[in-house]
Amino acid sequence: MPATSTKPRTMNLLRTLAAVSSMTLLSRILGFAREALIARAFGAGAATDAFFIAFRLPNLLRRLFAEGAFSQAFVPVLAEYRNRRGEADTHILINRTATVLFVVLVAVTALGILGSPLIILVTAPGFVATPDKFQLTVELTRIVFPYILFLSLVSLSGGILNTWSRFQIPAFTPVLLNVSMILAATVAAPWFDPPVLALGWGAFIGGVLQLALQVPALKHLGLLPHWDWNPHDPGVRRILKLMGPAAIGVSVAQVSLLINTIFASFLPTGSVSWLSYADRLMEFPTGMLGVALGTILLPSLAKHHADNDPGEYSKLLDWGLRMTLLLAAPSAVALGILAIPLISTLFFHGHFTAHDVAMTRWALVAYSFGLLGLILVKVLAPGFYARQNIKTPVKIAITTLLATQAMNLVFIGPFKHAGLALSIGLGACLNAAILYHHLRRQAIYQPQPGWAAFIGKLILALAIMALVLWFGMMGEARWLTYHSGARILHLGALVIGGSGSYFLTLWLLGFRAEQFRRRAA
Repeated sequence: MPATSTKPRTMNLLRTLAAVSSMTLLSRILGFAREALIARAFGAGAATDAFFIAFRLPNLLRRLFAEGAFSQAFVPVLAEYRNRRGEADTHILINRTATVLFVVLVAVTALGILGSPLIILVTAPGFVATPDKFQLTVELTRIVFPYILFLSLVSLSGGILNTWSRFQIPAFTPVLLNVSMILAATVAAPWFDPPVLALGWGAFIGGVLQLALQVPALKHLGLLPHWDWNPHDPGVRRILKLMGPAAIGVSVAQVSLLINTIFASFLPTGSVSWLSYADRLMEFPTGMLGVALGTILLPSLAKHHADNDPGEYSKLLDWGLRMTLLLAAPSAVALGILAIPLISTLFFHGHFTAHDVAMTRWALVAYSFGLLGLILVKVLAPGFYARQNIKTPVKIAITTLLATQAMNLVFIGPFKHAGLALSIGLGACLNAAILYHHLRRQAIYQPQPGWAAFIGKLILALAIMALVLWFGMMGEARWLTYHSGARILHLGALVIGGSGSYFLTLWLLGFRAEQFRRRAA
């Protein structure tokens, strides 16, 4: 078994962000291909509504675990053990955490399979009025529920690898799910009755493949967990204690999304699917930027806290906030302006109609208002969790969740499904604003000089990019009459022109890549 050093490596954060984002980019591209093929094969109707509802809870728990509660609770404690307790105690913590997690997950998976009808009754009560649709959703839920077991163990493995600065493998792992589901939609579907069941089995197999990919990397580091049942271990108990509140503090948007599914189940058929397709487009920047930034920041923030170095802690948060605004703001503007070009290029095939394009467009535009908030939460929340501070984010999360549901009641009447998307986005912005306020008030974060000039130049570059995209789009109607090749070429030109105008403007205003390079543990 290879020996592992407890001495943390230094890394170039900008280079690491680029590497992790590139892996995520590949996953998101395949995710788009997956959604496009699903839209082509199944459209936006009862079958896709059933699958998206069945996959919603496992997918929600993936986000809670892989991108939220588990990593926020596990990584700071693991980093503390690695930096202060030594190799032997760190390996014991890994073994005992993995064992307890596995036992709990097996029990949860078994209960989920047995209780699938009750789960659908709670998460999509509107389906009860259509017995065939309800029964199909229950059957799909039973197939995909073990995905929770596989992906939660993947998140444990990813937390270990990230703490040892092996970010690329966890970032690449979701590619395997997309490949599995693409093959299910294109090859396996005709062999199932109804064909949509193939998507459930594609998700199941994808979870197995993702877990299998992590095993060799853990073996190479000598960190593959072994059975060690001790739920009373102090480190394990600390992780479990942090984990519950962290699920609320980090994943308010995802909890709101689940509640929105309940509302959407009472709206016209297709509403769940329109929101899901728009959410897929939103996952592209949130995964590439928010998840990637949060993933690489958390271990280094935890180390600075363990080393009692508040100055470097604050500087690292400042770097994360600037990178978020630099990259997320143009993404939000582009999604709002290019909603029709994006949706028509990716999904306007087969059974996906022009009406579906229009309805998905309103959901995406509504989501775009909150994109910056969704990504900022993933950068600001680690500022608390790296310090193992649970109380503050939980209070903020509860406030945000209540505000989001109040906005749902206000917006669902006039805006239907788009009102639900708008509530999530505005709720995320509120969450981010309150997190930022408390970081400043508790003196955890002190802004570095130059913010006023940075914001002013950013706004100018965004305005120029918006003009290029708006006029370059040449109206929305033509996108529904284009052939597929013409859509792809025109959209590619818009992406190149918009991003080129944005970064050229920043360069002319004095921005240089060297200004954003930073090294951290």
